Amino acid sequence: MARRRLLPYLGLLAVAAATACGGGTSAGADGAAGPRSEARQPSPSVPDTASPVPSETTLEATPGPTATEPPAFSAKIQKVDRSMLKHSWRPGCPVPVEKLRMIVMPHWGFDGKVHTGRLVVHESVAEEVAGVFKRLYGWRFPIRRMEPVDRYGGSDYRSIDADNTSAFNCRRATGSGNWSKHAYGLAIDLNPRENPWVNPDGSNEHPNARAFVKRPLDKPGVINPGDRVVKAFERVGWEWGGYWSGAKDYQHFSKGGG
Repeated sequence: MARRRLLPYLGLLAVAAATACGGGTSAGADGAAGPRSEARQPSPSVPDTASPVPSETTLEATPGPTATEPPAFSAKIQKVDRSMLKHSWRPGCPVPVEKLRMIVMPHWGFDGKVHTGRLVVHESVAEEVAGVFKRLYGWRFPIRRMEPVDRYGGSDYRSIDADNTSAFNCRRATGSGNWSKHAYGLAIDLNPRENPWVNPDGSNEHPNARAFVKRPLDKPGVINPGDRVVKAFERVGWEWGGYWSGAKDYQHFSKGGG
């Protein structure tokens, strides 16, 4: 009798065990507990919004700066000291060293590459000069080189012969006993080979500039009457030597003229 009562009871236990292991709708089937449930991944048809971390593929596909983009224009205006102006400044110059500033800024070269230039000017015009050269940079206007004239021993002739764009140099004006605007840091010579000084008879002093004495002239780095380079300087009150009567100084820009 005891054995007959036990058989139905064992059968019920077997059915309950089968239901628990068969993946029904109980808590055990949902994976609410146990290590196996933690390893489960969401169904492919349901987006996983729980994790905001992008996949490796997404990171690689994120666009960034291309190799062809030029560096952004950035000018640094720095103080100078006597040791930096050994040849271009001396006692008796019309402006003290403390009033001069060096602008360190990028410029495009004739090689199509970006170079770092240095220009020494009066502190009162440093910001506006940097603004003009920012425009030239945006136009990719080529500049051969831009170094303080001290690199050439303070020689205006040597600096010009090297096609060097420069500003401050404590010297007299050409053909005059008066101080040049360069002696105040208020004048800039831009690409002096492509934009030479031309005498009234059409001659010039630098043989390497003979192909550039006439205007208008459509060549890289050349400044022509009324062009955007002239207008960029005019916007901040600088005048161009290419408008002078008699001799022409196509390289020369100065604050207020002269």
